Order: sequence, then structure tokens, then C-alpha cells
Amino acid sequence: MSGRPRIAGLGTALPGNSVPQAALAEAAASCCSPRVARLLPRLYARSGVERRGCAVFPAPGVPADRDAPEAYVAAIRGVFAAPSPRRPLGPGVAERMRMYRDAALPLAAEAARDALADAGAEPAAIDHLVTVSCTGFAAPGVDLALLGTLGLPPATSRTHVGFMGCHGAMNGLRVAGALAAAEPGCRVLLVCVEVCTAHFRYGDAGLTANALFADGAAAAVVTADAGRGRSLTGRASLVLPGSADAMTWAIGAHGFEMSLSPAVPALIAERLPGVIGPWLARHGLTPAGVAGWAIHPGGPRVIDAVGEALGLGPAALAPSHALLREHGNMSSPTVLFLVDRLRRSPGPLVALAFGPGLTAEAALLG
Repeated sequence: MSGRPRIAGLGTALPGNSVPQAALAEAAASCCSPRVARLLPRLYARSGVERRGCAVFPAPGVPADRDAPEAYVAAIRGVFAAPSPRRPLGPGVAERMRMYRDAALPLAAEAARDALADAGAEPAAIDHLVTVSCTGFAAPGVDLALLGTLGLPPATSRTHVGFMGCHGAMNGLRVAGALAAAEPGCRVLLVCVEVCTAHFRYGDAGLTANALFADGAAAAVVTADAGRGRSLTGRASLVLPGSADAMTWAIGAHGFEMSLSPAVPALIAERLPGVIGPWLARHGLTPAGVAGWAIHPGGPRVIDAVGEALGLGPAALAPSHALLREHGNMSSPTVLFLVDRLRRSPGPLVALAFGPGLTAEAALLG
């Protein structure tokens, strides 16, 4: 018997290193002007991030009982060296895409295997594969590579959700849920993977993105068959009026370039209640009646702006602040990391993320 699509299994994956934020700030100081370099320690300290997984840097192999910042700095500068006349803006797009290809598949495969195991599903049982990524492009890409790596059937259909930014997982869930609902008995594997650190920017622009973003992968098995797991009960989407330029993501000659306006938190605080409140009311809920909030941690001010907009207390925001502190902003997989942490809480959950546009995407998980 089939019903609502549900998340039957979840899995996550992180790089093998966990880089202290202070080491990242020190390494970044050699890639910008002396004036801006003096500001970096304060900017990185205020980011809400303490450590980040960075798949493009080799693990420095230091003892677990000490950080040895100098070892991390050396590892970072081995990839992103100080500007030179030959490479004033660092690696070009082709080299950064190689970084993405080398790092994305191992992360994606690890998360996918964990999700399959959590769902009790064999790779041969997967009918559809939905991949989500905005930090790399290749054809064939990570979707085709996953078929061989995981042992998925050659007949598995593949759908890629690309360049959607931090709310990509929400769009991926919508696609996976629609596929599961349309074909009773089928199983959909959703895999989100990002290698944000491949796009470290040189110069005095993009400092906020440099201070926030990290690498990781998350996966989910979605089906409409009866069983355990959070049901995909409802969704909402809103382009916040007058905010098209507040968050952008473009391809430059030396990597992908993220632009984040300082006005983003204020736009969220002002305009989010108009969509989330009525949407929850249609499901017989208020913000206070939601058991858990998986708020994508776009930064500490973004998390707090959602709290202000919806009247949420510190306890509701704590999981997002904790994930940001421990792992940084991994873009699309991040909200699934939060769902994984919160899914065993009794009562309904809301997953909420923001992407270029500025667009808010929400999902109610019953």
C-alpha cells in the first residue's frame, strides 16, 4: 500500500579533515590586501564557525590532541598559494573543477551508502537517482559515476538539480517525492554533494563566503511505500520581493563567485512571516507547534533572522547554530544534516533553506 512520500533513510558524509577557523583566516590573509587581511581574524571569528571540513586540502596528519594551526595553514597554501604575477587570482575554473571531481564522488558515495543502509535498501532496489550540486559541472558527472560506484542498476533513471545553491536539497526532495508518488513501489535515492572550498576567492571580494562555506554530502532514500520515516507532508516556496540581487551565484574566470548582501537577514525577518505563517496554518500548525526546525545555517544572522521572523526561541535555533559551529555552511547538503539530527524528535519538523533569488523553500515533515 502506498501513501505520502517519506524519507526512509538518511546518510551524511564529511571530508577527512576538520580545519580550525583560525587557520583558514591565517591562510586567507596572504590572498588579499594588507588592509583587509587585518580584518580577517575578526570576520572569521564572527562567522559562527569553529571548524570546517575542506575536501580540497590534504589532512595535515597532526595528533588528535592538538590543532597545530601551522600544519593546516601549510596544507591550505599548498592548494591556494599566495598571489603571483602568473596567478594573481589563484587557480582557474578548469583546475577548480578538477578539485571538485576528485572530492565529490567519494563524499557522495559515502553518504549514499549510509542512506541505503539506514533504509535497509539494496542498491539494486533503487529506481531513480536524483543528484544535487552547485559547485561543479561535468558530463558525465557524479550521477553516472554513482551508478558504477554504488552498483545501482544500469536502468536507474537520473535527474540532476544543478546550480540551485543552499536550497538545492529542498528542490531535490520535491523531485524525489514527486517521482516516488508517481510510481508506487519505487525507491528514489537523493544525493546532495558540494565542494564549496574549491571556489575560495582571492582579493578583497567574497570575504563572507570565504569565511562560511565548507564541503560535505548528504543522501536520502525516498519512497511512497508504507513504513518508518518522516513523511513529506507539504512544501512552500517564496521569492522574497525586491531581493533578486541579494544572493547571487555566478561563474567567473577563477571559480564560482558567491555574492551575499548584508541586507539578507533583514529581508528574511521582514518577509518570511507572510508565507510561513499562512502555510503552517493550512496544515493546522503554528510556528510554536513545530517540534523541530531544520533551518539552513546561512550564517548566524540568517538563523537569528528566521527566529525573529517566526517568534522562535533559542532552543529552536540551537541545532542550526551548532551545525554551523561544527561544520560550517556546506550549501545544499546542510539542511539534510539537520533533518538527520532532528528526525527522531516527536512531532512535525520544518526544513527551511534559502537560495539565490532570494528564494525561501520550506518542507513540512510529518
